[in-house]
Amino acid sequence: MTGSGELADRTRARLAALLVEASTGALDTAGGRVAGIYLRAGTPGLLRLAVLVGLPGPLFRPWWRLQVDRPFPMADAYRLGVQVVLPNATETVRRYPQFAAGLPFPFGSVHLPVPGGSEPLGVLSVLRPSTTETVDELPDREVLTRLAEGLGAELLGLADGDETVVAWDGAPLCARPPATRSAQARVGRFTWDPATSEVHADDRLHTLLGLPPGEFTGTGPAFAEAVSPSEAHEVLAALRETAAGKAPPAPLSLRAEDGSLRLLDLWPEGGGGTLVGGVVLDPGPSASADAAADLLPQGVFCLDRLGHVVYANPAAARLTGQDRARLLGQTLWDAMPWLAGSPYDDHLRGAHLSPEPVHFHVRRPSNGGDTPDEGDWLALSVHPGPDILTCTMVPASRVDATVEPVPGEPAPLPGHAPEDTMPGDHSMAPVYRPIALAIALTDAVTARQVSAVVMKELLPAFGGGRLAIYLLQDRHFYLAWETGFPQGFLAPFEGVSLDAKIPGVETLTTGRPLFFESMPQLAAAYPGLALDAEQGARAFLPLIASGRPVGTCILGFDRPRGFSTEERTVLTALAGLIAHAMERAQRYDSEAALARGLQQALLPRRLSAHPQVETAGRYLPGTQGMDVGGDWYDVVESGDGLALVIGDVQGHGVQAAATMGQLRSAVRAFALGDRPPDEVMSGTNHLLIDLDPGQFASCCYVRLDPGTGRARAARAGHPPPLLRSPDGHTWVLDLPGGVVLGVDPHARYPVAELTLEPYAILALYTDGLVERPGIDIDDGITALRLALARAGATSGRRGGRSLAGVADRLTAAPRHAKDRPDDVALLLATRRPAAPHRP
Repeated sequence: MTGSGELADRTRARLAALLVEASTGALDTAGGRVAGIYLRAGTPGLLRLAVLVGLPGPLFRPWWRLQVDRPFPMADAYRLGVQVVLPNATETVRRYPQFAAGLPFPFGSVHLPVPGGSEPLGVLSVLRPSTTETVDELPDREVLTRLAEGLGAELLGLADGDETVVAWDGAPLCARPPATRSAQARVGRFTWDPATSEVHADDRLHTLLGLPPGEFTGTGPAFAEAVSPSEAHEVLAALRETAAGKAPPAPLSLRAEDGSLRLLDLWPEGGGGTLVGGVVLDPGPSASADAAADLLPQGVFCLDRLGHVVYANPAAARLTGQDRARLLGQTLWDAMPWLAGSPYDDHLRGAHLSPEPVHFHVRRPSNGGDTPDEGDWLALSVHPGPDILTCTMVPASRVDATVEPVPGEPAPLPGHAPEDTMPGDHSMAPVYRPIALAIALTDAVTARQVSAVVMKELLPAFGGGRLAIYLLQDRHFYLAWETGFPQGFLAPFEGVSLDAKIPGVETLTTGRPLFFESMPQLAAAYPGLALDAEQGARAFLPLIASGRPVGTCILGFDRPRGFSTEERTVLTALAGLIAHAMERAQRYDSEAALARGLQQALLPRRLSAHPQVETAGRYLPGTQGMDVGGDWYDVVESGDGLALVIGDVQGHGVQAAATMGQLRSAVRAFALGDRPPDEVMSGTNHLLIDLDPGQFASCCYVRLDPGTGRARAARAGHPPPLLRSPDGHTWVLDLPGGVVLGVDPHARYPVAELTLEPYAILALYTDGLVERPGIDIDDGITALRLALARAGATSGRRGGRSLAGVADRLTAAPRHAKDRPDDVALLLATRRPAAPHRP
């Protein structure tokens, strides 16, 4: 019987195979360079990259995780369930500036939702060369659609009703794209234990030798036979000699079973030298070219599309300070760790996505430590190809300054260059990170939103895991946001004064950022300071806007790390952007608080009552910036009846709240005079035009006779009321109406009549309750009508729900929503029958 663990492994293997097959198929169909599939993660609202084809995983790390509400094409394809096609860089910048800022190269892309049940299971994305064609002219869109639909069907079948089976929470699988007709070298690594004769090889070597994994594990002779059947004895002899400390001085030239050239390179491995390490290289038809490259004075090495070194000439080994044999088969980041991270990741991404060569300078650390020597500047060029990236390097200090540089090539270096100037380096990293953060900050208007943007944009860009933002108020620091720190650790620092001798305060008082590359370094600089971890690094950035102190931003890293001059400069610039955004957010928060206070003061403290009429009102302010202040409702005694009124002033903030107060006062005055609804609307219209010709408002006014239930109503550009009968049937009252108030001094407002039966509910509301981005307002009104129908009977009927309870149910969704883009007002009214007359 198959165990549950084995079954889960088989399901996972099948899932991986489906994803890789679909990605490689999409790559071929769309003529792309990179393809990937995002799947839903276990965390709600999060997508994770499950498979990546054609690009080394580390180069795409900033996009491994993606919030579904972020302004990225993959998120839109998933959230909206539509194809997103970006034919070129111009269209990408226009529609998705943050995505374009992170990948500043000329490319196009296609993003398709992978259909599932109630929502997509994920997104299929292909990055392809830029084109001038329009979206409709892009080839094979129908084929890609069928491929995505087929993948969705396969995934649903694999899930068998449990969609968590096809969720993804780990790192992405990285796969090579299908090989083109061009020749490419193949390489695989192995180790041999002479004590047991066991051979352990990577999957690439099994593929090279045409064997399934594990075929020759446990026997050296089988391995030698697989490498070269005609020269197996020479292979075994070389293995034994290497184990004895006599490795071959040069790679062995062998013949494969088909007679093609095969190279075997060996070296002692392990602390005691008992193990033998090696690589098998199959140069393919390019062997003659490689032999020629071996003679070149400049360094030449080649990478496959996953970043593995598949060829290196002697000059490349010498310039990189590596043994040539050990370069082969390693990833670029293992073979040359000084080429990892910013800005080199950006250059290498460009070489994978753009057809043009990329040129830059790199400074290789000396053999004696991490500090580069004067002669360690290298001029590096990366030439992209469909299967192989060819890289050339020369000592930058030896470039002949008298030779006119080729356009696009790095400028020659006159000897040693300062670390922070890197001549000829065309990296976009120092530029696009501030651009990306600035773009994201434009949509953030509250301090909390600014902090959330910093967490999403800044931490991943620099590999940070902890963030704290303190704001200065009355010469004391108060925590505005934190993530990643141990629970309660930051509590003792709340409210510290400007006199405190701690780095978070001193970075602001001095105006200088503080960088600590390890926790012991931080502890030595501030003895007695409580630390949240034993390992890691910290950066304290002053938030200063136009010379005014705003607060401090603290970045935490889980491991010790250095901060290059470039990184320090970029982080300092980013701190300035954050400071200005925070200062703006504080103004918004202050004005919003003032507007909310004014709004609450102007809304009625209690509604006018009548023995036969029950009313309930609800108001919810918007949560985005200044989205508060324009909505109001009121119930006013009017003659022997009641006037029910609701309105919405265009705009938000203090001005809107003030205008709302004036309009409410005017409507009350007209109502108390028992003026007909059309005269109330006309009079208020003229008042608003006189007050402010640039402002307008919508309004609905209903004059109700509690005794008979007859009502007369007028509308000025306001959403139509809803009416729920006692039996639960609910409909929209299609009342005639005029234009919004404040636009046309000659506007007329027709009056309509309706009847409110006992226990029926009349609902007046503002558009904030029925409008949502991307949803038609008619659909929102329909949803509210259905919710009112389900709300149950009103008070006064046995087992019924109170009118206040109905109001709470109708406003539950916006009340618990994370963000309300607009304020919400609701006014409900119901009528009870007159009490029987007793003689």
